[in-house]
Amino acid sequence: MASRRNIAPAIGIDLGTTYSCVAVWQNNRAEIIPNDQGNRITPSCVAFTEDGRLLGDAAKNQTDMNPTNTVFAVKRLIGRRFSDSIVQNDVKYWPFKVVAGPKDRPKIVVNYRGVEKQFYAEEISSMVLVKMKEIAETYLGSIVKNAIITVPAYFNDSQRQATKNAGAIAGLNVMRIMDEPTAAAIAYGFDKITKGRKKTLKKTKDKKKKSVLIFDLGGGTFDVSLLSVVHGKFVVQATTGDTHLGGEDFDDRLVEHCVKEFKKKYNKDITGNAKSLRRLRTACERAKRMLSSSVMTSIDVDYLYEGVDFSTRISRARFEELNKELFTRCTDLIEKCLSDAKIDKTGVDVVVLVGGSTRIPKIQQLVQDFFKGKELCMGIHPDEAVAYGAAIQAANLNGERDKDVKNLVLVDVTPLSLGVCDNDGKMTFVVPRNTPIPTKKMTSRVTAIDNQTSCLISIYEGEIADSKYNNLLAEFTLDGIEPAPKGVSKVDVCFDIDADGILTVSAEVKSSGHKKKIVISKQNGDLTAAEIQKMIEDAAHYKAEDEKHKARISLEYLAEKLKSMAMDSGCSASEMKTMEEKAENAIAWLETNHHAEIGEINKQLKELKTTFPALCEEN
Repeated sequence: MASRRNIAPAIGIDLGTTYSCVAVWQNNRAEIIPNDQGNRITPSCVAFTEDGRLLGDAAKNQTDMNPTNTVFAVKRLIGRRFSDSIVQNDVKYWPFKVVAGPKDRPKIVVNYRGVEKQFYAEEISSMVLVKMKEIAETYLGSIVKNAIITVPAYFNDSQRQATKNAGAIAGLNVMRIMDEPTAAAIAYGFDKITKGRKKTLKKTKDKKKKSVLIFDLGGGTFDVSLLSVVHGKFVVQATTGDTHLGGEDFDDRLVEHCVKEFKKKYNKDITGNAKSLRRLRTACERAKRMLSSSVMTSIDVDYLYEGVDFSTRISRARFEELNKELFTRCTDLIEKCLSDAKIDKTGVDVVVLVGGSTRIPKIQQLVQDFFKGKELCMGIHPDEAVAYGAAIQAANLNGERDKDVKNLVLVDVTPLSLGVCDNDGKMTFVVPRNTPIPTKKMTSRVTAIDNQTSCLISIYEGEIADSKYNNLLAEFTLDGIEPAPKGVSKVDVCFDIDADGILTVSAEVKSSGHKKKIVISKQNGDLTAAEIQKMIEDAAHYKAEDEKHKARISLEYLAEKLKSMAMDSGCSASEMKTMEEKAENAIAWLETNHHAEIGEINKQLKELKTTFPALCEEN
């Protein structure tokens, strides 16, 4: 039998709107992996510059200087249409340009190395995933292929498929797309299990089933899920949410307030200036964070627009008033989740807060008031819980032999209703939302006209009675219906969903036995296999460009270091002259070889390091 050490590690990635986090199961526990800056969360940010591409912290740190080419919050675009009213509203606040691409799919427009480039949301998301993959590989010292990526529970099929495609473009084998609140529940439950094991006086494990509500409010999305948790088994009872509600929206309200105040004070409108808006947004985001610990703060931006400084005071009460409607929407969705689960608020044993936006005091107060003063569970880190739980599930699927991981059982639900379009264009609901999976359900249709010999089966997801307002997943035509008066011939339609959420829809003509089926998996989507392959090749090209850029920076840094060290190294005059000449030659070579390949750059690096090994040992 192969050693456990020979099994390649699988990671859990929380691909967030504003920040992402990666974790791995190691040494019999889940570990959050810090990035190259030592931070445990990484900005979901990609920047394009004249010199190259920047990811994570490096991208976020230069946002104010390069706003039109710095892309963030792309999770709000993934799997959506450009004409979607939500997308059109977001575009107003973003400094980067978004246009309509083929099939009404949004494309982000940036300037990269002096050339205009257009990217789908999947490609930008894949770049963030590449960064998270690199963080894990650096930490583990090995190649990482397998991963679980989390998404909001209320993501529809298109958004889930697009996220899985982003993983494929990043070079990951996406073992499963997992709901964020479910991952958080596993983090909570697993934390209780491991802590319980350490209590020497209590040898027996708690077998009582608990109802756990996960309130997950992040940077761009909100989910609320109710699960029943008993040692090692997590069963989702109901889930609901809003894929467009979170910290970014709270920032938007604050930005709107400041734009109006600036216009009122100085009669100047900054809405058309991307750089001013980006700088103001950065200040507003900082103020929002400050108001979680202070009741008053200031928003200050020097030379905001046309040389005019902007400064204003903002109170926590004013911030809460600006976002009152958004905060109230959160508690409305709790009510909806409990209603779907057919449980009263008094039946909830534990309320777990997850996501960075749950640090807002008003949010905590509203949730606590909703549950009549119940103490809220904030013992698991709000920014890390989702990645932590995803890493545990990744270890489970990857064959980890730790008994708690191996015995983990997860029963999920369908986040949206599934059905078929009837003869009148109405939605016939076959699988209601929050149905536990795996599941198998049937419905029947009859012919709409005399002598009908075929039937179009259109499969939708959504909650609206008029099917045209729901999301079309797939459709196929079933032939073989024997001619008969309308309403006589009958077609049975079966929806079969397995544990991985893969939906198979089959249809059968009862009289003739003629059958047809279609499999709708998370590998389908708007992107074709050829398009995904092209994006994988492009991703490899961009990665090679990144490596080349890093090598150039390393060579330049080493040359400059040699120049400065020559003065203080205690070397002879001839040795100092040699060092200076070599350093100057390397810098001159860089200036005259802008398009040099990485092999040539590394050759120059090697020559410097070989000539001065003692001085270059840190490089």
